[in-house]
Amino acid sequence: MPAALAFRREVWHGAAMTSKPSICDLTATTLARAIAKGELSSRDAVEAHLARIAEQDPQLAAFVTVDTEGAHRAAEICDAALAPIGPLHGVPVAIKDLTDTARLRTTYGSVLFGDQVPVEDDLVVARLRRAGAIILGKTNTPEFGFGAVCTNKLRGPTRNPFDSGLTSGGSSGGSAVAVAAGMVPLAHGTDLGGSVRTPASFCDVASIRPTPGRIPSPRRPLGWDMLATHGFLARGVDDLELALSVCAGSDANDPLSLGSISDDRPIAGRPRIAVTPDFGVAPVAREVRARFATACELLARVADVAPSSPDCGGAIEAFRTLRAAHIASSYGELLRTRRAELTPTVVWNIEAGANLSAEDYLNAERRRTAIYRSFRALFGRAEFLIAPAASVFPWPNEINDVTAIDGTALETPIDYLAVTFIVSLVGCPVLTLPVPRGESELPFGIQIIAPPGCESRLFAFGRILENELGFSHRWPPL
Repeated sequence: MPAALAFRREVWHGAAMTSKPSICDLTATTLARAIAKGELSSRDAVEAHLARIAEQDPQLAAFVTVDTEGAHRAAEICDAALAPIGPLHGVPVAIKDLTDTARLRTTYGSVLFGDQVPVEDDLVVARLRRAGAIILGKTNTPEFGFGAVCTNKLRGPTRNPFDSGLTSGGSSGGSAVAVAAGMVPLAHGTDLGGSVRTPASFCDVASIRPTPGRIPSPRRPLGWDMLATHGFLARGVDDLELALSVCAGSDANDPLSLGSISDDRPIAGRPRIAVTPDFGVAPVAREVRARFATACELLARVADVAPSSPDCGGAIEAFRTLRAAHIASSYGELLRTRRAELTPTVVWNIEAGANLSAEDYLNAERRRTAIYRSFRALFGRAEFLIAPAASVFPWPNEINDVTAIDGTALETPIDYLAVTFIVSLVGCPVLTLPVPRGESELPFGIQIIAPPGCESRLFAFGRILENELGFSHRWPPL
């Protein structure tokens, strides 16, 4: 039997393949291995995924730009190489359209940059290319990443592959859908308040938001800002670990990358985990709480589970303040000069920080520090902290913002993200995995949170949950 056909008969994540399996069903790790061994060509991999994009993307709108010619050229280089270029040799990937790609249109989800073609890659993109990855295109995002629904004036909405009437989540919704539907095995994302975790939860895929600085951002104007990070979405833990391994490493122009600490160590015996549905302060829907409780019952099969949470009093207010200040600083000039061309969501986000004082900002930093130390204290009692990866289930694309949960109004349009942005506030790495579900249930994921620098431990525990409990991706009914 030809090797390629043998691969197509494999079984992934405990579920049998569809009746017409293809290269697009392979994980990035397996695909890289097959290409390195000469069992598949880079051209085969690229053509298969471009065909899947052509088939599915007109309905799902995961991509803003598809780089067919560039992908073909890169595949030819890979296939002509005498040895694998790197660990991702020949593997198709997608990049969120907030991140610069040389010679490939980068819009930031905005008509203001609809024709922009950068001359240089962002470092994370350059490292992926050096590892042999082939960039198929740029995935959709709300304008500048601000929005609960993954849509903008250029493209969208990006539709949930499990129900096209529902949102894929913001702001890495395009990347989540591209991975969930097999348009790429691996996609880049960014995460400030939950932007890889919420779409991962909504679209039944896995994600990693690493410790800030683990993937350097040497162009970041505020070098010590640790709210936003690069991350990845994939259909399994091995692919996330592979992607992080080729993109991690210090850079002299990113001070966070130089000083990241690690107390990573192997999991010894039965791990102790703390679980919380809401950190004591986050608004979370009743249905989500019920699904989370069921997930915790499953976790008890492989770990010692105890309800516990850090003291997160004031966390929502602190995050609102810090986020608003950063956005106003970064985009205030656009609001003054191009307001009519911005979406209402972007306008609200910029205006939210317009009147903050230095005292407001420093008080938020003081509270943030206290919350961080409370997290550290909890990690003295437990190896992991687990929480829901979203406070609600996906809603219709026509509804722009989550304004209430279970009939209770939210104070601001970002408060539904509190269950994820509290973790961003303190800089812990987070692995998101989909939980087992019934045929009629929508996807839902959990956040597995570890101390800063402990990504290896996260991945090891994630593999236990995948292999022993079935916390893994299931294919949408495409």
